Amino acid sequence: MCGIAGFIDPKISAQDAPALLERMLSAIAHRGPDARGTYFHEAIGLGQNRLSIIDLSADGNQPMHYFNASIVYNGEIYNYKELRDSLSQKGYRFKTASDTEVILASFREYGENCVQHFVGMWAFALWDHESKSLFCSRDRFGIKPFFYLKQGDRFYFGSEYKALKPSPLFSNEINWTQVSRGLQLGWNAYHNETYFSQIHSLPAASNLVLNNGILKVYSYWDIPQGISFHGSREEKEAKFRELFLDSIRLHMRSDVEVGGCLSGGLDSSAIASAVAIEFPNSDFQTFTVYYDGENEVDERPWANEVVNAYPVLKPHFMKPGAEQIASSFERALYHADVPVAGSSPISQYFVMELAAKHKIKVLLDGQGSDEFLGGYMHSFYRKIGGLFASMQPGKAMTEWNAHANMQQMKGSRKRDVLMKSLLTTMLSEQKAYSLEYKNYFPYLGPSQRAPFHLQKRNESRLKQFLYHLLFTTSLPTLLQFEDRNSMAFSIESRVPFLDHRLVEFAFSLNDEDLIHYGETKSILRTSLKGILPKAISERKDKKGFVTPGEVKWLRGPLKFLLDADFKYCDQLDQQVLKKVLTDFKSGENKHANLVWRVAVLNYWLSRQ
Repeated sequence: MCGIAGFIDPKISAQDAPALLERMLSAIAHRGPDARGTYFHEAIGLGQNRLSIIDLSADGNQPMHYFNASIVYNGEIYNYKELRDSLSQKGYRFKTASDTEVILASFREYGENCVQHFVGMWAFALWDHESKSLFCSRDRFGIKPFFYLKQGDRFYFGSEYKALKPSPLFSNEINWTQVSRGLQLGWNAYHNETYFSQIHSLPAASNLVLNNGILKVYSYWDIPQGISFHGSREEKEAKFRELFLDSIRLHMRSDVEVGGCLSGGLDSSAIASAVAIEFPNSDFQTFTVYYDGENEVDERPWANEVVNAYPVLKPHFMKPGAEQIASSFERALYHADVPVAGSSPISQYFVMELAAKHKIKVLLDGQGSDEFLGGYMHSFYRKIGGLFASMQPGKAMTEWNAHANMQQMKGSRKRDVLMKSLLTTMLSEQKAYSLEYKNYFPYLGPSQRAPFHLQKRNESRLKQFLYHLLFTTSLPTLLQFEDRNSMAFSIESRVPFLDHRLVEFAFSLNDEDLIHYGETKSILRTSLKGILPKAISERKDKKGFVTPGEVKWLRGPLKFLLDADFKYCDQLDQQVLKKVLTDFKSGENKHANLVWRVAVLNYWLSRQ
C-alpha cells in the first residue's frame, strides 16, 4: 500500500523535475511513511511513498525496475506467491519477496493482459522502456485510486487530488455536474469524472496506455452475463464458503500485523469469524466505534456476540465525543478529498484512528458485500418487482409479505414497499434513478442537470440493480472513503468480499439465493453456519454504519457549518437553498441529509 505520483512532461526541465515530483509526493506523504523513491528518465518522473506490508526490506522499495520496465504501484496482489511460482517455472528469477516484482515479471510474460491473472487491488504506472509507453491499470472494482491530468503530450498522475495540485496542468475549476450528483444522489464519484473539471479518474477495471502523447483507456474485465451455476443449494453454499474462506486466507497475507473492523453487522462479523476459524492461533485485534446517546445506535452487543464466540479476537472500542468530532472534522474532510456525502465516513475515520493507536498497519473491512449480495433493503423492490414482471404474482406477494413480516412493517409502510416494488416493473434503473435525482430531495443543483448513464444488462431487475451498485451508484463512493480514511493514518484497508471470483460466483446464482423470503444475503448466512454466531446470522435488521451526524452533529459540535456564509454555493438555487436551511434550523429534519451535504460542500469549497 502506497501513494504514487508521476508525470510525462517534455516541458519540465531536468532541473525542475525533481522538485516538482517531491511536492507531489509530499502532498500524499501520509499514504506511505516508510520510504520514498523517485526515478527520472528524460521527460519521465515516477515516484512513490511506501507503506511497507510485503517484503519489509529495502529490496521492496519503489520505483522498481525489472528487465526493461519501471513501476510505481499502490495495492496488493494477493495471489503473488502462486504467480511467482508459475513464472519461476517459466524461467523467471526474482531478487525480492515482493508482489511488485511479480507484477513486472507478469507484464514481461503477458503484456497488458497481465492484470487478468491478478487477484487483488491495485493502481500502478509502468514505464515500458522498449515501447516507450506508459501502461497504467486500476483493479476491477476501483478499490485503489488513480487520478490524472492530460494536456497535449503532458500527463500527470497521482493517488489523490492532492498529488496533482502542484502540477502545472492543475486548475481548481469546479465540476458542477459532479457537485450536483453529490448533492442529489450522494455520489462522490462517477466513472472518469471528479469534483475538478480537469482531473480525471481512471475507471475501475480499466487500463490506460499513453504512447507518443496518444491516450487510450479501455476496460479489461466485466462481470459475465448469462452464466448460471447449476447445482443444489448445498453445492452453492459449499462453493460460496470455499471462495470466501480462500479470500480471507489471501487477504491475511502480510509481513505486518492484520486487524479488522467490527461493526456488529453481518459482513464485518463474517470476516472476523472466518479469521478466527482459519487462524486460530492469532491475536486478531478488532475495532468498533459506537454512540450510546438518545436515539442513537450502539452496536456493541452485536460485536460482543462475535468476540465472545472467538477468544482469539481482541476488541477495542471508541465513543467519539463532541470535542473530538469538532476537532477532527477539518482533517477528516481534508483527507477525504471530496465533500463527504454523509456522516458515516467521519465515524469510519475514527475507526481508523483507533486502529492506528494500536499500531495496526493492515485492516480488513466488510465493504462491498451489500452491493452484490442484496444487503440493502431497497433491493427488495427489485426482487419483488422482478417477480411481478415475470408474471409470478404469487411469489411476488409471498416475498412482499415475508419482507414486511421480517421487518415488522404495518399499514402505510408495508403499502409503500409494494408501490415502490410495482414501480420498478415500469421503470428501468436509469429512469428510477433519474426520478430520484430530480425529486427525492428539493433540487439544489445548477440549472443544467448532471448526466449519468446506467448500463442496461440482460439480467434480472435485481441483478441489474446490484451491478449498478457495484460500479456506479454506491460502491465507488464507499471505496473513496475506505481508501482515504485508512490512508489518513497510514493503514492499508483490505476488502475480502471484493474478490472478483466471489463476486462472479454470486452473479451466477439465482435471485432466490441472494434474497429469500424476506431475508437478505441468504447465501452468506447459510453458507457460514457454524462459523458465524447464530445471533449474527439470524439478525434481520439493516443498520448500516449508523451515526448521528446529519442531525445531532450539525446542531452540536459541527454547528459552525450552518453558521457559515454560503457564498461558495452561488451556483446552487439560492431560493431553494435558503428554505432548506431555514426549515432545518427551525427543527425540521426531513431533509437533514441534504442539509449535511450542502453544508459540507460549502465548507469544502471554501478550502479549495
